[in-house]
Amino acid sequence: MTDPQAAHVDPLVHLAQPDTPDRESDARAWAGKAVRDIGHALVGHHASLELIDRVSATLDDLAAELATGPVRQRGDHAPQGDWANPAPERVELTSFDERPVSGRASPWGLDLSVWREGDEVVATCTLRAAHVGAPGRSHGGIVAALFDDVFGFLLTLVVEPAFTGELSVRYEAGVPIGVPLTCRVRIAERVGRKLLMTGELLAEGAVVARSKATFIIIPRDRFAAELS
Repeated sequence: MTDPQAAHVDPLVHLAQPDTPDRESDARAWAGKAVRDIGHALVGHHASLELIDRVSATLDDLAAELATGPVRQRGDHAPQGDWANPAPERVELTSFDERPVSGRASPWGLDLSVWREGDEVVATCTLRAAHVGAPGRSHGGIVAALFDDVFGFLLTLVVEPAFTGELSVRYEAGVPIGVPLTCRVRIAERVGRKLLMTGELLAEGAVVARSKATFIIIPRDRFAAELS
């Protein structure tokens, strides 16, 4: 099976100019993608023991060097979102770069594209070698994490901060690897501070998983305190 993201694209083309505020963010996004790509390449391809040992030694050295820097916290470097205006339609939605599933710089990311369509949020991605659970299928936890992250983008429609209170997934079929996936989610009902959400994951037009979630709205001052 061909790796859908194996084609080389020079990330330098997309980097902000040196000494601008976005330069570090873009560099970290490139680094995050490189880490994701090496994980999928390591899992998804045979390699000589010499190459595998070289990968291990190189990454160990880089990890040790990175660990000598000051500790970073989310509040040090990430915007907390616009809590005044709902997300516009047909514009790609982003969150803080280290957000585990959808962040540009996340080593664990799924390379999601996310946008709003009316009262729904839509996300697309293609799962890869390191996401395999049973042969040819995604690990179920990857699917649950995908739903949880995409549900979170619905908060940009109601412009309220909230945390996941409950999440359930029904797997209708095996979620395939190497096939474009579409996730569609919406708020079904609001009951006091509870946002009741539903969503589906589709592969080639067929529903392969469904999910329900309850998010609990919290006061904005408490949200700010949680992140400080």
